[in-house]
Amino acid sequence: GIFLDMTIHDFDMARFLADSEITEIYVCGSVMIDPEIGKQNDIDTALITLKFANGMIGNIDNSRKAVYGYDQRIEVFGSKGAVIAENNTPHNTRFLSADGIETAKPLYFFLERYHQSFINEMKAFFSAIRDKTDVPVNGTDGLMPVVIGLAANQSLIENKPIQIMY
Repeated sequence: GIFLDMTIHDFDMARFLADSEITEIYVCGSVMIDPEIGKQNDIDTALITLKFANGMIGNIDNSRKAVYGYDQRIEVFGSKGAVIAENNTPHNTRFLSADGIETAKPLYFFLERYHQSFINEMKAFFSAIRDKTDVPVNGTDGLMPVVIGLAANQSLIENKPIQIMY
């Protein structure tokens, strides 16, 4: 389903950005785009609220369809300001006229967006082997997004927040 197929990457990123474990998850979701997804007991649109061990809260909006491209943006708000990471685009040129503003759509495919990330991951892995050091990501980092994804599905089914145990 959507949580282990797509949102799992957002859970992974949320843990990294918050530098904390997710302790509670609440999901509200629906089939808004493709009725066939509903026939498979899945949803295509979700709003997810997260609570973290360090007191932070987070929100993930997820949809199986963004007609304008592969939309992945991050906003972090705090008492001293905000950080916003926009979508990657082929260029950062915008055309502004009386008719409106035109800009490039976000990069479409994940290989376009994360090419350098995959290279960096391989370099870190090979460096760890060569230097006999730990890799930056461990088994817990692989397991927890799955645990969170399963809790997300439980929250959707039960229509209530789910505590995540470690």
